[in-house]
Amino acid sequence: MSRIYWDSMLFIYWLDNNPLFSSRIASIHSRMEQRNDTLITSAVTFGEVLAGAYRKAQLSKVDDVRSGLQSIVSEVIPFTLETADAYARIRGSTNIASPDAIHLACAASAGTDLFLTNDHKLVGKIIPGIQFIAGLDSNII
Repeated sequence: MSRIYWDSMLFIYWLDNNPLFSSRIASIHSRMEQRNDTLITSAVTFGEVLAGAYRKAQLSKVDDVRSGLQSIVSEVIPFTLETADAYARIRGSTNIASPDAIHLACAASAGTDLFLTNDHKLVGKIIPGIQFIAGLDSNII
């Protein structure tokens, strides 16, 4: 049983039924359920995912998207003062962009076994509090 943090894009690909990635993400989620892994993400993910519905003026979908996320995510990590410090350390010591650094800081503050992303610039980075950062194309799960 592992604590696995999903980057926002995984949820967006899955919800949008992205032809390149949605089946892979569904397979990963199914495998995580079989293993009793804990799916975690940050409150920022909810904002990023819901922004798509607001941007497309699909206000009727906002509640459905929010409740769908809440039903599959086991733990939502807030951005706290402790997380802000982790964010500052990441931004101050790397060239990682702010949104990615926020996700990494949230994952690190939650004690994450695996940070799963489709951003190849993040794969393999060493962030204290995160055991592994892997891409969707990895066979880690």
